[in-house]
Amino acid sequence: MLGRRAVVVTIDPAKRLADALGVPGGLGNEPTKLDVPGAGELWALMLDTATTFDGLVRANAADEEQAERILANGFYRNVAGSLSGTQEYMAAERLHALHNDGRFDLVIVDTPPTRNALDFLDAPGTIAKFIDHPLFKLLMMPTRRGMKVLNLAAQPILRTIGKVVGGDVLADAVAFFQAFAGMETGFRRRADEVMALLHSDVTRFVLVASPRADTIEEACYFAERLATSELEVAAVIVNRCTPPFGEPPAKRPRTLATAALYDNLVELRANAATEQRQAAALLTATGVPAGTHTTWVPTLPGDVHTLAALATIRGLLFD
Repeated sequence: MLGRRAVVVTIDPAKRLADALGVPGGLGNEPTKLDVPGAGELWALMLDTATTFDGLVRANAADEEQAERILANGFYRNVAGSLSGTQEYMAAERLHALHNDGRFDLVIVDTPPTRNALDFLDAPGTIAKFIDHPLFKLLMMPTRRGMKVLNLAAQPILRTIGKVVGGDVLADAVAFFQAFAGMETGFRRRADEVMALLHSDVTRFVLVASPRADTIEEACYFAERLATSELEVAAVIVNRCTPPFGEPPAKRPRTLATAALYDNLVELRANAATEQRQAAALLTATGVPAGTHTTWVPTLPGDVHTLAALATIRGLLFD
């Protein structure tokens, strides 16, 4: 234990982290302090997109009246939180907020093992581009003259959208953008700060994969996405490996029981050798720089659903 105050954030709706930590009642959007032995502290939370979005609105609103007007808007309540990319942007925003929270020395983001897990890398840039888009600026015009321009310039677009989503939804959407006036600067600044944080020297990316063909393919995709974003893998954890076993006897035993044990040992050693080759292929295929720290974690006898089991993994990683 290094004595750090760490907080773990999961954006995985499958609740794997809560199960692994053995948290009764699950995790919420606010950090929960866990009872761990030794120096330092361990906190954990599960991202709640809607609650985080509400907090971001309140933080950037000019006053309480503007915040309440947005939070009560039908478009915001029913549509905005489910738009593509919203969850990823809120995950990036949560990372930013926790990074600036004086309670913590270390922030760890646990992503789900799916191909869209790293979309939060692009989310801040997507928000920035959206705010800079001409149509967004047109919808943001707050004056009476601006509304007249909006009616003239955007009427064909709005009429088409209205046919698809309905007039009430469209009216709520326009009202939402009007209520949003003045907050775009704060959102844009936060997006820029998040992008800077992701690319800063204090941020590291750890690639975790088991030595199987399907997970290696996913890991290669993750590494490629990081490289596209001009980010590097700082460490690799090869998880759920076949444990090392000793050499089998020179000859296969004749008795049935010992022969079966011999065959199992030979098979396990063959599996371990295959995994070693697949892991080596992973490091080569992902273009991980030479010298990147790589740790092997063997398959455990049971699932990880207690802090004690988590401590076992800690020992395998760092001892």
